Amino acid sequence: MKKSDINQVYVQSIIVPKKAISIADSFEEKEPSWFVTGQIPTDLSIQVQDITFTVHKYPLVSKCGYIGRLELQPSISNEYEIKLENFPGGSEIFEVILKFCYGLPIDLNPNNIVALRCASEFLEMSEELEDGNLMSKTEAFLTFVILSSWKDTITVLKSCEALSPWAENLQIIRICCDSVAWKASRENSLMADIVDEGGSLFDDVATLRIDHFMRIITAIRAKEARPEIIGKCIMCYAARWLPGMNIESEVLRSYGYGKTELQYSILSGRNEDEGLGHNNEKKTIIESLVSLLPPQREAVPCKFLLKMLKMAIVYSASPSLIVELEKRVGLTLENTSVNDLLIPNYKNEDQGKMIDLYNRQPGQHTMHNIDVVQRIVEYFLMHEQEQQQQQLQPMSAKSNVSKLMDNYLAEVSRDPNLSITKFQVLAEALPENARTCDDGLYRAIDIYLKTHPSLSECDRKKLCKVMNCEKLSLEASMHAAQNDRLPLRTVIQVLFSKQVKMRAAMRGKEPVANGNHSEHEVSHKTTKTEIMTLKEELENVNAQMAKLQTDYSKLQYEYAKLNNKHRNFLGWSLSWKKIRKSAFFNRKIDGPESSEAQQISNPLASKVNFRRQTMS
Repeated sequence: MKKSDINQVYVQSIIVPKKAISIADSFEEKEPSWFVTGQIPTDLSIQVQDITFTVHKYPLVSKCGYIGRLELQPSISNEYEIKLENFPGGSEIFEVILKFCYGLPIDLNPNNIVALRCASEFLEMSEELEDGNLMSKTEAFLTFVILSSWKDTITVLKSCEALSPWAENLQIIRICCDSVAWKASRENSLMADIVDEGGSLFDDVATLRIDHFMRIITAIRAKEARPEIIGKCIMCYAARWLPGMNIESEVLRSYGYGKTELQYSILSGRNEDEGLGHNNEKKTIIESLVSLLPPQREAVPCKFLLKMLKMAIVYSASPSLIVELEKRVGLTLENTSVNDLLIPNYKNEDQGKMIDLYNRQPGQHTMHNIDVVQRIVEYFLMHEQEQQQQQLQPMSAKSNVSKLMDNYLAEVSRDPNLSITKFQVLAEALPENARTCDDGLYRAIDIYLKTHPSLSECDRKKLCKVMNCEKLSLEASMHAAQNDRLPLRTVIQVLFSKQVKMRAAMRGKEPVANGNHSEHEVSHKTTKTEIMTLKEELENVNAQMAKLQTDYSKLQYEYAKLNNKHRNFLGWSLSWKKIRKSAFFNRKIDGPESSEAQQISNPLASKVNFRRQTMS
């Protein structure tokens, strides 16, 4: 072929002769170069990244419009040289394209299909040059093979992360996100199968970058998928990308106490050696996931919301996001547990670092973030009030929340730095009618008094005011009556209430409402045994009182008897003195009559003298 003919072929986009398929005998790779060996010498050198490919010009020009439009200049070795900058997929993908251009079979799979599609767009391998060119083949493979499989679609999306902005401009990301959203919004039976696959599909979605994940969730919400499906995806993503989400409780409580310090430890789920950029990435993930949460209460459990709230505090998320999480927790507070509410208290001046529990000054910091829990309870009460005003449902959740808060108070009261004011405010956050029984509150107060033995009588009275003694069960009343940590006034109130309950129990009129239906209600046999025991105790008390009354009556009788004898003796002595001083007693009696009278009176006088001596 003459040189003029060759130039004419270039103008007509060059049709590679059929024998070009057989011009390559083998492919050899010699670092950092890649060669095509055959009978026809190579005449084109293409550099992609750090690899140089020495190939024939005609196979590439026939299929790649980009290379055909270049003004190729021969080098000293009479070879044309090309350097491809920012080639999609790098040297590995260019090697696959070379095999395609030489007519060799290539392997299309979910891992390389996006890169091949972008590379074919870069090299302009369209149908205008040749039927069945790489651009159309990759498009068909994406449409008919990849998009039919959820797992392959996720794999393709994962590979798009390194191919921006090519994948974005070619609408590959949008098509894949719409495909996933369509599958997620199909009939409930299919979604039940997806959920039952051990979470593997949701785990695949969780491997994506946060911006791609957000686009998938946005597309799923636009398709009106069920909120629990969206919530499941968000929870899987958070478990993968946020350290500490899988920890059951970030606060490990030790029930042994030292003499001078409280033995607590915190697992913050955060590596202090991580850089600022890493922390900003985690913060972005948290804020993005919270913005994606569906508004429905059943979308995610309250346990997950509290974990997200802890992580938001650790990574110093925006205050508005923390408030949003607190409100959402308040909507489902009755479904959580005490361990989930134990939110560590971190230093404000040091992002995400836990408080030094062994060197802190008294009164500076509490172990747990009480203020956050207090705000959550306030949001819960606001929501309950709105529900009651709209007559949507009765305020039945308050009973569960009251038990939850009593148990929470029992846990945080172990903290020596917890003030009486914070304890009282948190205990009084719920209205009085929320608690049907104050046994849990009494337990928390008792633990607080045990942890703070140096409280004054005034402080103990202030603390016990939050408890209603009339709402204590018989068992709690018996314990409180013997509790020397309680102030005297509270003990008296408990004794009075206990007496009323004992009388009511003996009459079979013990009110069930004063006890807790789920925790303090006992069987009929146990109640009958307790009543019999109380009756025996009352009989013993009555017997002792009767015995004391008898002894008292005897003593009173003996005292009255001795007092009467004393008055009789005193009156007789005064009369005798008057007789002695009278003229009749001192008169002399003469004659026989007088002597007889004297004889008769002498024995009487002798007895009187004897009695006088005795009295004296």
